[in-house]
Amino acid sequence: MEQILDTAEQLFSKHGFYGVTLKDVAKQVGVHHTLLNYYFDDKKTLFEAVFARRAVVTIEKRMKALDDYDRAAGDSPTVEGALHAFLDTDLDLYIQGGEGWKNYGAFGAQASNSPEGAEFMDKYFDPVVLRLIGILKKALPEADEEDIFWGYHFVTGALMLTLARTGRIDKLSHGLCRSDDYEAVKARMARFMAAGFRDICEQRRSERAD
Repeated sequence: MEQILDTAEQLFSKHGFYGVTLKDVAKQVGVHHTLLNYYFDDKKTLFEAVFARRAVVTIEKRMKALDDYDRAAGDSPTVEGALHAFLDTDLDLYIQGGEGWKNYGAFGAQASNSPEGAEFMDKYFDPVVLRLIGILKKALPEADEEDIFWGYHFVTGALMLTLARTGRIDKLSHGLCRSDDYEAVKARMARFMAAGFRDICEQRRSERAD
């Protein structure tokens, strides 16, 4: 089963939901496709099994990191602190987890841009995202809720592009930056995004004052 899920994860990460069939997975594993039909009703069932296997790990770690940060920060959380708890915990899995976790990151990036993937994003990840949103609201008590949700939208977009490992940043920078250098991303992303949150919220507050 692990071999089937690993193979499906790798194929979905490269070709997306519509670019992979149960026969493709069976062929790469080296089994007859009827074996996959025995375990999975259809491709969507396999897709969810791949999605859920690692989702429960990252969700549990992120939720704990956010809870720990919220308790430690008390009444004075910061945007950057909340984003570090949310982003760094996830990035550590891709840094330390080997190729399997990197494939899952690319799989998630593909999934987040398809109707099927968005359905499972809602199902599995909404609780941890809303936990982050709650802390961000405490950190930015005067901010419009709309701006906080847009800020999260931009954060997750940047994260998904990073996890996709397209190689584009490698070419643009002539090798100065690498798509798979998650340590470099971890050192920069939370701080960069926190500045964006603060700027948007301060601008909106200034506009209201005028």
